[in-house]
Amino acid sequence: MKATDSKGDLNLEILRHSASHIMAQAVKRLFPKAKLGIGPAIKNGFYYDFGIDGTVLSQNLDRVQKEMRKIIKEDLPIEKEVLTKEKATKVFRQREEPYKVQLLEEIEDETVTVYRQGEFVDLCRGPHLESTGKLRFFRLTSVAGAYWRGKEGNPMLTRIYGTSFYTEKELEDYLGKIEEAKRRDHRKLGRELDLFSISSELGAGLVIYHPKGALLRDIIENFEKEEHLKRGYQLVMSPHISRAALWKTSGHLDFYRKNMYLFSSGDEEWVIKPMNCPAHILIYKSKVRSYRDLPLRYFELGTVYRREESGVLRGLLRLRGFTQDDAHIFCIPSQLVEEVGKVLQFAIFMMDTFDLGYHMTLSTRPAEFIGSPDHWERATQALKDALREEGLDFQMAQGEGAFYGPKIDIQMEDVLGRLWQGPTIQVDFNLPERFDLRYVAPNGERKRVVMVHRVVLGTIERFLGILIEHVGGAFPLWLSPVQVRILTVTEKENSFAENLHQQMVNKGVRSEMDLRNELLGFKVRQAELDKIPYMLIIGQKEAQKGTVTARKRNGDNLRDIKPEDFIQTVTEAVKEKRIEI
Repeated sequence: MKATDSKGDLNLEILRHSASHIMAQAVKRLFPKAKLGIGPAIKNGFYYDFGIDGTVLSQNLDRVQKEMRKIIKEDLPIEKEVLTKEKATKVFRQREEPYKVQLLEEIEDETVTVYRQGEFVDLCRGPHLESTGKLRFFRLTSVAGAYWRGKEGNPMLTRIYGTSFYTEKELEDYLGKIEEAKRRDHRKLGRELDLFSISSELGAGLVIYHPKGALLRDIIENFEKEEHLKRGYQLVMSPHISRAALWKTSGHLDFYRKNMYLFSSGDEEWVIKPMNCPAHILIYKSKVRSYRDLPLRYFELGTVYRREESGVLRGLLRLRGFTQDDAHIFCIPSQLVEEVGKVLQFAIFMMDTFDLGYHMTLSTRPAEFIGSPDHWERATQALKDALREEGLDFQMAQGEGAFYGPKIDIQMEDVLGRLWQGPTIQVDFNLPERFDLRYVAPNGERKRVVMVHRVVLGTIERFLGILIEHVGGAFPLWLSPVQVRILTVTEKENSFAENLHQQMVNKGVRSEMDLRNELLGFKVRQAELDKIPYMLIIGQKEAQKGTVTARKRNGDNLRDIKPEDFIQTVTEAVKEKRIEI
């Protein structure tokens, strides 16, 4: 199969897969004892895993790129061969490639394919470019560690990431985005803005919020609570541990045990909760429910804990302890489509509020599931109907639903065009059956209720990480932990500044002062680095006139403003949740 243009994901995948082989050939030329792992094309490029000291490759990335260019200039034909499994195993044993031999041992087919380019041979299904000379525009981007086959406990390999495109412009545009993404990395900004930290002393995958980060999170959570209450949700709370028997009934112990923290106390087994749904179910079951009571919407900012491999942890984006804006809706079947539609509207409102794009996916029944196929069909159809009634475009993801029900996944799109996991909506006929959840119908008959699981931002920590990167740490005024910093020119203005600061605090404006005996330019630069939306500069003239000079984060100045007018401007902008200041 040829790949001769930049149109189509398949052609780009072939280009990048071939690039990974050329990179592996270059590494083997430079470091013959390096052992080959695997090297696929991925969404934005390619990688290859090697059994070699990571420091060696990190220090020699430029040499690998240079060697790749030599291989490209040689224009080596990339040739496919079909070998018996036995023959291929012999080839890779002779070449001392244990990871390839292990892969072959797991293949059930009698024959396999290998690809050759010059002296380099790799086990691969293909397809590839016709020759190494077809690759022109590429860049190696980073080096990282990765467990063999992604499993902790396996040997740690060294992974080189790279990317390639058909045109130089496409490559340069992408590399520009990579550099911008590095500048916006939430882990870097989290340190610089003093928002949060993750300490090995506390444990991997657990976050500590510093004062400004805790305040930012509190602002978002309070906003969420207000919006939920407006939409008829009721706030609930549940404990962090519960008896394991509860999770046996729910099915989690059978389908989700590897991700759960369990411990024994006395003669009983206990679970540190990975989800909030069983507790909400128990609230529903606490008394008899009538059809007149439905729908019931329970909302909890519930902190949960899940066992995650250390290799997948990534700042706020993947943790072991995190909080979900979790809600469960209990309704009768005839209310289901309307309730899902309302959740879709709510989720879109949240995306719009934070200036994020979104993409919808409907995920269907997986290979392992609970409940009857009929329930799954009814639940899937309800989700489809709600999406269509809301006029929303969506894609299908066959077999990617949760074990207890199909779901709508809403991916959030940030300013760099990256997609992130966000809101989800799941329809569940199965847990109501397992827990025998019923309501009294108009005729007095006790009928089964339907359950909707949903989050409208998702994991609070992940959302904060996405938001930090989306805005580059420059939070909109209504979200900024510090909205105004007062800067004095000399100590003579301190009294006026302190009085102004107190006025703003009394009006709910998040203000702080910089009264240090430093040059004004130094103070301004520090406020810019801290990404403060407004700086109020107080000099002798302002103190005498009782006015302020307001400097916006973007460099614009508003001179000779009365303090009360400035406070009104800020409070109105916060109330309207304007994206720009």
